[in-house]
Amino acid sequence: MKIIDWYILKKYLITFFFCLLLFTVIVLVVDLSEKADDFVKSKLSPSQLIAQYYSGFLPKIDAMLFPLFVFIAVIFFTSLMANRSEVIAILSTGVSFKRFLRPYFIGGLLLSSLLWLANQKLVPKANGRWASFDARYINFNSPDSKIYASLNNYYFRLDSFSYAGIRYYDTASHYGNNFFIQTFRNNQLTYNLRAESVQWDTLTHKWKLNNVLERTTNGVNENVTQVASKQMNFNFKPRDLRRDEYMKEMMPTPELNEFIVLEKLRGSESVNTLLIERNSRDAIPVSVLILTMIGAIIASRKIRGGSGLHLAFGVVISILYILVGRFASVFAVKGNFDPSIAAWTPNIFFGLLVIYLYIKAPK
Repeated sequence: MKIIDWYILKKYLITFFFCLLLFTVIVLVVDLSEKADDFVKSKLSPSQLIAQYYSGFLPKIDAMLFPLFVFIAVIFFTSLMANRSEVIAILSTGVSFKRFLRPYFIGGLLLSSLLWLANQKLVPKANGRWASFDARYINFNSPDSKIYASLNNYYFRLDSFSYAGIRYYDTASHYGNNFFIQTFRNNQLTYNLRAESVQWDTLTHKWKLNNVLERTTNGVNENVTQVASKQMNFNFKPRDLRRDEYMKEMMPTPELNEFIVLEKLRGSESVNTLLIERNSRDAIPVSVLILTMIGAIIASRKIRGGSGLHLAFGVVISILYILVGRFASVFAVKGNFDPSIAAWTPNIFFGLLVIYLYIKAPK
């Protein structure tokens, strides 16, 4: 690392954190003005609002817009350097364009690693706080709310041979009634369990069943057992019975990986959505590095339009990046497009754009 590297890297990080702080304040003011009435109705103190809502909402928004903040910051300070002929001065001393881009690569790699680490645990926890507050105080009466407090007549698959169902289940108390499990072998029912009620035991981390009737069939032989109470360790947990669109965003990555394996085993239709979420946690941090290089290559060229034209071009690229990602996700969820490839498609296209711009850039 030379003096010029530290000079560019310092400008990069200072501009980025300034943009992050500025946009965070703007989002905070806009959100506060929109939800002021809901906050008043909640009767929570400012400290409670910060702890229960904004400690989850702001990290969620910042993580979502993190690549955009990086892109704008890189274009802004690099364009100013180009307009002041600093880039020309650096290259005229014999520094290659590849060498000039080194501090950008280091800074992009640093911020990319920071976002990747945050996506694994910190951001999912923040999403959980935000979703809980939103469901409790803001959208609790909305018919479009994506979090459901109870389930009725819910059926799901346990493994390749077993199926389960429950008449009613309350996601808050983890209590349900009319629970059953059926296992089939060679198209024959071999095991049937029915319980009047089922509840999650937080101490033993097992399911407690009441008024249990078990029936095991082996050919013409049948064994029936009836007990008043029984604890069983199934391969599903209360979180698996919580049907909401935010659940995948609230799981830390290790827990999400485990949940994906179980959903594949059950033949769930939501597997593609979960796989997109999982791969996006790795793909989006990489986009930080890609957008950093695009911004550096574009803005390092001195043009008549100055920073305004560079920023306008940057906004167009950002919109295209978002559109490519959205289209790929829709095709993966609704069609046969591989979810892993869908999550990485924007990075593939814009990675090729980086190579093209680097080749065409004046050296």
